[in-house]
Amino acid sequence: MVDWNLAVATATRFVRPGPEVSRDEARAIVAELRKHAKASEAHVRAFTRMAQPDATGEEPHDTPVLVVDRPGWIRANVAGFRAVLKPLLAKMEDRRSTVPGGAVLGAVGGKVTGVELGMLLSFLASRVLGQYETFAPASRDLPAAAQGGRLLLVAPNIVHVERELEVSPHDFRLWVCLHEETHRTQFTAVPWLRDHIEGEIQSFLSETDIDPGALLERLREAAQSLAGAKPEGEEGEDDRSLVDLVQTPAQREILGRLTAVMSLLEGHADFVMDGVGPDVVPTVAEIREKFQKRRASGAGRLDQALRKLLGLDAKLRQYRDGERFVSAVVEEVGMDGFNRIWTSPNTLPTKQEIAKPADWIARVHRKADGAP
Repeated sequence: MVDWNLAVATATRFVRPGPEVSRDEARAIVAELRKHAKASEAHVRAFTRMAQPDATGEEPHDTPVLVVDRPGWIRANVAGFRAVLKPLLAKMEDRRSTVPGGAVLGAVGGKVTGVELGMLLSFLASRVLGQYETFAPASRDLPAAAQGGRLLLVAPNIVHVERELEVSPHDFRLWVCLHEETHRTQFTAVPWLRDHIEGEIQSFLSETDIDPGALLERLREAAQSLAGAKPEGEEGEDDRSLVDLVQTPAQREILGRLTAVMSLLEGHADFVMDGVGPDVVPTVAEIREKFQKRRASGAGRLDQALRKLLGLDAKLRQYRDGERFVSAVVEEVGMDGFNRIWTSPNTLPTKQEIAKPADWIARVHRKADGAP
């Protein structure tokens, strides 16, 4: 159903080249990123009070750190997509076998989908600074505790942004590592988190309507909605991406829960990054100010259109809304009080609570503590 090899080949062919660096510079950048990733572990754990060594003094669930280029990021994400989408693609494969000529149509469709996925990845590969790859495929080279996750740092993108912002390379690289290390800490310190998110994703995929007629009808409705969208600057129900518009009602409900979790994780990482920053990143205030302006400004019209179409603007809102939530909760109940959020899926905030932190505090703290 998807020609994965074609997806990789397409993405690596069309991805933009990274900034020019000499071989010696490249080696030095990789070494520094690895050093910062290691140093970030202690900083993040001390600030968040998560993932402390166990009674034996052993560090909890270590996972690998990979410093990659843009093609390396593409290959890693294709491998992750294959793992996550396997149940859905098997379902579609069974459906195709009952359709006359399904094998031929599937072969052609797989090529088309491979090219489309490749073009999407080529667009994203030059924008991602780092990523905790939650659904990395299993590897015989890794211990059991490290299966299912690894930290990726995309070296050319980090160098590109630090040059564009004209900030201290040493400070910026450490600042990025603090953010990504927070994600690694979230998943290694909270054992149930990965399975919970994977379960939500599989529930979302299981609700996918694989009937071509129904899907085409939703695509037609989505096109009409986008055509009648409000002018730029006006918000409303139509301020949604194509991804939002082709979902079923059940998928929208699941996505609401996923959006809340992702807002929490991204906002928490930003909060930690800036909380640790003043002690270890001397120019953190300058970096944050310039980086926020870069986030807000976006790029050209084509880039803005693609971000809107793919729902990437919603991801930027997740950083902002999530950080506001985390900051408000920590201010009210402290870091230990905030960490109750990692108790179980039931203590995660809802999408509504992300916007109203006091509601989460009332539900999780005051009821648990016997307050009226």
